[in-house]
Amino acid sequence: MSIPGDPREKVFRPGPAPLRSHLPVLGKTLEYVHDPLSAMARRYRDHGPVSDLNLLGRTWTALIGPDACQAALQNGDKAFASGPGWGYLVGPFFNRGLMLLDFEEHKHYRHIMQEAFTRPRLEGYTRTLAPLVDAGISSWSPDRAFQIYPALKSHTLDLATDVFMGGAEYAAPGELDRVNTAFVDCVQAANGYVRSTVPVPFTKWGRATRGRRLLEEFLRRHLPARRAKPGEDLFSALCQVADASGGIDDDDIINQMIFLLMAAHDTTTSTVTSMVYELGRDVEWQERLRRQCLALGPDPSLAELEELPDLALVMKETLRLHPPVPVLARKTVKDTEVLGVEIPAGRLTSVMPLYSHHMPEYWTDPEIFDPERFSEERREDKSHRFAWEPFGGGVHKCLGMIFANLESKLVLSALLRHFEWSVPLDYSPPMKNDSLPYPGDGLPVSLRPLSRVHA
Repeated sequence: MSIPGDPREKVFRPGPAPLRSHLPVLGKTLEYVHDPLSAMARRYRDHGPVSDLNLLGRTWTALIGPDACQAALQNGDKAFASGPGWGYLVGPFFNRGLMLLDFEEHKHYRHIMQEAFTRPRLEGYTRTLAPLVDAGISSWSPDRAFQIYPALKSHTLDLATDVFMGGAEYAAPGELDRVNTAFVDCVQAANGYVRSTVPVPFTKWGRATRGRRLLEEFLRRHLPARRAKPGEDLFSALCQVADASGGIDDDDIINQMIFLLMAAHDTTTSTVTSMVYELGRDVEWQERLRRQCLALGPDPSLAELEELPDLALVMKETLRLHPPVPVLARKTVKDTEVLGVEIPAGRLTSVMPLYSHHMPEYWTDPEIFDPERFSEERREDKSHRFAWEPFGGGVHKCLGMIFANLESKLVLSALLRHFEWSVPLDYSPPMKNDSLPYPGDGLPVSLRPLSRVHA
């Protein structure tokens, strides 16, 4: 555990001077991309929890701090809609995904899709994932500068192909690489400056348009096989749920699959990468988890994973410091008010839970990696109902968060059983924030095989 004065302590200050831009279309976009947390801290300090700013050529209302975030996420007067908010950023590429539906329509689809995440199905996904995770991780070649992020991204895509789609035996050579690129392009379109209904060459928006088309073709080609010969994969589950309910058709299945694949693939990669980083700086916690994971064995069940409280503590603390989705998008569908500030109808709204995770009003030494803060004795996350919201909140809280947690735990436990690693205490990865945050240098770690004596 880090202690005050230790090099592992990450002292948060308002951050480096923001990148300035006098170009109206860019507004505060470059400042956010440069350092999101510092940008939020300055805005909260200078303008309070509710304020207007220019992002990507549009006026947005920023909601910062747990009180402001709670107002939008609980959405008591149904003024905030998720669909048109996210729709402005990535709507054409994750069209009709659950995150982009609202009110009664969202309730209808969420109720249907919950059947794909019941306890028995989650246990089935775990049975499928566990041996695949162990086989994939054990095949890695250790290196003193092993880039963990791209390795995890490739591995989680392989896992998604199996647990989401029932296997990749039908994929053409190189097709999965193109699928991976398509996902990346769709996600990175969120901060594209050139937005067009046609795929303009050499733009993020254009690449995402082509990527969405590729994903649709890939899934539609394999949908009949999943319906005819269902297995313990999510694609099969959605087909079965759709046929049983009559509430969603083939287009809906494809829309939801694209959204769920993106959500699971990118968020799991981000979460495990961040856990590797924090545990590489904290040998005590890494060893503590390793002892428990070695006792668990290579094919843990869902129940066995849930019986590892320390793993849950580390994951929660990592999600506090490095939430995969630091900002949530909304748009007002009628005039409303948050903390006494009026927000007009039709206003794009940026809900920023990341800053809530770092506020000293709610967290002790918030920049220190301290998983014990989530222990039953402390429960600092109870300081405010919305102090910790890495999965969002309200009716749009992530439907697949339990699945994402179990996949992340399986991957990390396999890493702990096969390897030990470290990163320099003075190293901080150069983060890219033009989509979901990721380390621009791949996050190199000194990855070493676990010694026989140790094992």
